[in-house]
Formats: sequence, structure tokens, C-alpha cells
Amino acid sequence: MGTGTDTPHGARAHARAQHGTRTATMPVVPATDWPDPPCAAGHLVWAETVAGGGYTHRPVARGTEIRLTDLQGDACAHLLLHSQARPWERLNVADTVKVQWNAYLRTGRLLLSDQGRVLATLVADTTDGRHDTLCGTSTLVRNTRRYGDGAAHSATPAGRELLTLAALKNGLDARDLPPSLSFFQGVEVRSGDHGDGDGDGTLHFTGSAGPGGSVTLRAEQDLTVLIANVPHPLDPRPAYTSTPLEVLAWRAAPTRPGDPLWDATPEGHRAFLNTAELLAAKDPS
Repeated sequence: MGTGTDTPHGARAHARAQHGTRTATMPVVPATDWPDPPCAAGHLVWAETVAGGGYTHRPVARGTEIRLTDLQGDACAHLLLHSQARPWERLNVADTVKVQWNAYLRTGRLLLSDQGRVLATLVADTTDGRHDTLCGTSTLVRNTRRYGDGAAHSATPAGRELLTLAALKNGLDARDLPPSLSFFQGVEVRSGDHGDGDGDGTLHFTGSAGPGGSVTLRAEQDLTVLIANVPHPLDPRPAYTSTPLEVLAWRAAPTRPGDPLWDATPEGHRAFLNTAELLAAKDPS
């Protein structure tokens, strides 16, 4: 009987020897085994560390809060959201910017679909808004030109390729992937006089706020969450630089009337009303 993994018996023995062990980037199952949960005991539903150049995906229930943490200062979480029941309703970054009259993500911002409904709210942010709604994620062509390869299973995968894999594992495909938004690597539009001749609307990469920054999102519908952790397209460093991203999610409650977020702006109020109307039609109780 072979003792290596080149035989079925050896491969089985090797696989079974891994039982009860964990790698740094494997999801913790059950999530409640996570050693330091940020929520009440037993409420954690997703606990994972996504390697640089990796991706993850998960369906989450309405009201779930999802905390993303840039552990070492060079993560960049490229995010897409889809309604579970109606995957054609998905994150629309252009409407998220346009409806709220602002391209910069801060605490209290809403992530909107093209149906004028709230998919998620940004309820906490420790990074001083080091995020991006303008550039999307990296592509196969771009990464191949810049790093020599951009395929999903290469050493320098593109975000679009990884999000495609995440989509396929949830019954979606490439046509279901609109532009994504990015957390933890900032971009600003240069306007006015900065003393460098760069005040004509040029996109300026501001980079990371440093290790330990986090954002927390609250799901306002049942969602499918897709995340790729890859370098931002405007990152000027020649090397493919991407460090681990921590993802923790726990059961909580959605935003309801009376919450300050519900009435923060007329546009947001209408988006919450649109969302509530849909949910009431689905479940009148």
C-alpha cells in the first residue's frame, strides 16, 4: 500500500490527518469557534481570513452585520452584493454615488441597487474613508500587462477573475458582475488648487489608513456577498501587494423606522421605504 498521496489510500490518509487542524485562511466552522467574537456568544455566522490574492463568498440573512478588517494594512476588499431572491437586483455603484450626491464612502452611507433599494448600510468605519467607488477592480488584461499574469489561479490574480469564480459558486456568471466598490485603499478626485497642477478631476490614490482598519456593513435584504482581496488598480507599487483580510459576520437586526440612518437624508429615506415596500409584499406578516 502506498504511503504518499500518489495512491488513493495514501491520499485518504493524508486528507484524514488534516482533520481537526486549521490553516490561517480556512473559514472557521462553526463560526462560533472564533476565539474573540465581536458579538454576543453564539451569534457569529461567518469567520474567515482571506489571503492576499484570495476571494470569498457567502449568503447572509437580512440584518446580518459584516465586519471587514485590514489586518496588516495592505488588504483591498472589492465587494459585490446581490439580492438572494432576485440576483438581477445587485449593487449599483453609480446609483450609490449619484443618489447620495457623494462619491466617498463614510459611516451612514447606503449601498444601493439600481431599483432604488438599500442592499446594505455602512454602520461603522475606522479608516477615515479610505475606500473607492470609482475605479472598480483589476482585470485579466491589466494584471497580465502589469504583473505578467492575471488568471484566477496565478500568483497575481485579477479581481474580476476571482469575483467570477465567486459568482459561479452562487449560480451567477460574468454577466452578473457589475463594477465593484473597494474598501481599505482610498481614491480621491483632485479638485481645486493642490499646488501640483492636479486639480482637474484627476483620480489620486491615497492608499491605506494602516493596519487594523475596519468597516461594518449591515445587510438590509437577504444578500449574496462576493469579495475579492487583491491590489487596487491604481496602486502604484510595482509588486503585487495584498495582505490578509478578516471577515466576521453575526446575526443582528436590520435598520428600522426611527433609526437615525432611516431619516438621515430624503434620498436615503426614500430608498428605505422602497426596500420596506418590497419586503412587505414578499412577507405581509
